[in-house]
Amino acid sequence: MQKVPLFDSKSMFCDQYCLLPGQSQRIHSHSQEDKVYIVLEGEALITIADEQELVPEGSAVIAKAGTAHGVENESDSNVVLLVVMAPKPDKK
Repeated sequence: MQKVPLFDSKSMFCDQYCLLPGQSQRIHSHSQEDKVYIVLEGEALITIADEQELVPEGSAVIAKAGTAHGVENESDSNVVLLVVMAPKPDKK
């Protein structure tokens, strides 16, 4: 999986995620930050808490702060996501 930083500010950031067939982002959580996944290309299998949803191109989902989340590409095509996270996490 490739993450491409697009822009950020003091309060948020926006990345593009590119997943080839079979690639995934492990399930994880952020204690203080919300994350929005917007599917630009393909269909992404997105896990939020205990639910998995096949999210089609042009759709978006949110993982609220403290909620486990991750994304997989189980298709034969590439998946491209726009990912917005706020507030921007502190780097330590």
